[in-house]
Amino acid sequence: MNEAWLLLELAGEAALLLWGLHMVQSGVMRAYGSRLRQRLGSGLSNRRRGFAAGLTVTALLQSSTATAFMVASFCAGGAVALVPGLAAMLGANVGTALIVQVVSFNVDALAPVLVLIGVVAFRTGQRTRQRDLGRAGIGLGLMLLSLHLMSTTMAPVEQSPVLRAVLAALVNQPLPNLMIAAVIAWAMHSSVAGVLFVASLHGAGVVPAEAAIAMVVGANLGSALNPVLEGDRSEWARMRVPIGNLVNRVVGALLALSLLPWFAQAMAWVDPAPARLVANTHLAFNLALALFALPLLPLFARLLQRALPERPLADDPATPRYLDAAALSTPPVALANAEREALRQADALEEMLRAIAIGFRTEDRDLTRRIAGLNDVVERLNRAVQAYLAGLNTDLLGEEERRRIGEIRAFAINLDSAGDVLERSLARVAARWAREGMPLSDAMMAAIQDVHLRGLEQLQLAIAAFMREDVAAARRLIEEKERMRVEEAETAQRFSLAVEPAGIAAAGLLLEVVRDLKRVGGHLAATAHPLLERIGALRASRLADPEGLTAT
Repeated sequence: MNEAWLLLELAGEAALLLWGLHMVQSGVMRAYGSRLRQRLGSGLSNRRRGFAAGLTVTALLQSSTATAFMVASFCAGGAVALVPGLAAMLGANVGTALIVQVVSFNVDALAPVLVLIGVVAFRTGQRTRQRDLGRAGIGLGLMLLSLHLMSTTMAPVEQSPVLRAVLAALVNQPLPNLMIAAVIAWAMHSSVAGVLFVASLHGAGVVPAEAAIAMVVGANLGSALNPVLEGDRSEWARMRVPIGNLVNRVVGALLALSLLPWFAQAMAWVDPAPARLVANTHLAFNLALALFALPLLPLFARLLQRALPERPLADDPATPRYLDAAALSTPPVALANAEREALRQADALEEMLRAIAIGFRTEDRDLTRRIAGLNDVVERLNRAVQAYLAGLNTDLLGEEERRRIGEIRAFAINLDSAGDVLERSLARVAARWAREGMPLSDAMMAAIQDVHLRGLEQLQLAIAAFMREDVAAARRLIEEKERMRVEEAETAQRFSLAVEPAGIAAAGLLLEVVRDLKRVGGHLAATAHPLLERIGALRASRLADPEGLTAT
């Protein structure tokens, strides 16, 4: 036997397995990535729900690594607690074991059927989601085909004297077996691929049961390394979930190795068939680890928080907090990060509105400088969000992700534009009025404060429409924009009718305030347009009969 050619064949078949796994992940991610991210985020409320959410999302994505990045992103900024995040990773590990369970059955005959169905769906699909699911079907078929090719290639391995000598030296060495499988799973970025490769080795008689079990444990350990090595290590508090998951697997690996002979006997008693023994070992290891670790998670989380404390917030409020570069390969995580950073823009804009409203009541000589500083925060965060989204991995972007990228970018730009109006116009009006010391009547002050309160309400409605796709909030946002247009016309009418110098000055001030806040409201209302256009609830124009207008 030509050992070099055998290794080349195995490498090609392993590459086919990885490519099939990639196609399944990218297809599911494109079709349902945003929804999976939302379901995962909403499910991380307690240990039980976190475990179930991690299991479900991983079973669909066929990647605990992708789930780890999502969970780490949620936990890093405090969006969810650490304990449910760690529970989600235990569920994710069980999810990968369920995938192996399904594939380990003799379903080789389904490979051509799945590829055929996938190709037909991809080539004839009118909707993007149907094409994405066709991609996933092709990938699953390629995975089954690669496993069949591996088993065929491995069949004559026992006749190779060189390989037999190498493997014989490792048969009674569980730790080297574990390390080899860990390196393979780490290189493949997938415990599923690593365990299936071990199943092929054991099925061909290349490795005995105990060595295969040690390699299964190693594959679990190796796949836990990827989120740690590829995560955002600029702040170690962000690494609590990946490191916690790795520590859990290290503890499980040590326990499994110490009980290896009994573990092997138990798995052989359940089902001695090679593929089933490997799959059952993978499931038993992760189930036992979950049962052991779940009750201890609160204590474990406290230890992680002590060992990996949060870094003090940067003095510069314009420094991005959530734009983790490591998450760019996982679009749902990257989109969640960009959304949270855009909300920091909204916080700065809200602070600007409140400061200007107070500026009309007090002689704040620092007002324009403070507003300029806050607007600088809004502008710099906007630039950071735009640059971050530009770095997304477009291969994994589905229709929903592309739409959401456009919405996030537009929201950030609209906030930036609203901030410019507040800094360059309204803040200067307030500062000039305070500097000149012109008294305002109680009625005029109440009118100015009322307009500012409505501006704050519009900001909250814009956030609800952006984050929750709240149709009611989007409609109210458009209604408020129209209301401000009417109020501007009424204020201009009152200004034109004023005759006393004091009345002219006061009405002119109110008109400036209303006009500026109307412009701010227009930028905020633009947030509602994509949502309302999608459901057909937005008119194309206010013109009653644009085609009937004639020039005079």
